[in-house]
Amino acid sequence: MSEYLKPLPVIQSFSQPFWDAAKDGKLLVQKCNSCGSSIFFPRDRCPECWSEDLGWIEASGKGEIYAFSVTYEGVEKAFKEDLPIVLAWIDLPEGIRMQTNIIDCNPDDVSIGMAVEVTFKKATDDINLPYFKPVSG
Repeated sequence: MSEYLKPLPVIQSFSQPFWDAAKDGKLLVQKCNSCGSSIFFPRDRCPECWSEDLGWIEASGKGEIYAFSVTYEGVEKAFKEDLPIVLAWIDLPEGIRMQTNIIDCNPDDVSIGMAVEVTFKKATDDINLPYFKPVSG
C-alpha cells in the first residue's frame, strides 16, 4: 500500500472505541446513558445533557442521503485524484446524521433519499475511514 497523504483524524481517548471498531469494519455510535441521546461525532460528554456517562452501540451501517454536494475542481492537491467528490449528510436509523463521502457511484446517480451503506477504506495500519456507497442490489 502506498503512503496515505491526506489528512488523518486526531484520535482522542474518547474516540478510540470508534476507530478501533472501524478498523474491524464496524460503525459505532455513542449513546448517552443518562438521557438516551445518540451522538455523532464522538465526544467526551453528551451535547444534550452534558453527562460524561456515555456508551457505544453498533450501527446498522445503513442510511439514507439527507443532502449532498458534488465537487468537480478546486480541491487540495492530495484530493485531486478523488475528483469528483460527493460529500453527503447521511441519516442513520440510530438517530444521527453523519457527514461522509459517497463512493463507488456515478455522481449523477446520487439523489436525496438514496439508500446507502457504510464501507471502510484502509488509510494506515491503524485507521480505516468510513465512507458510504449505494446499497447493492
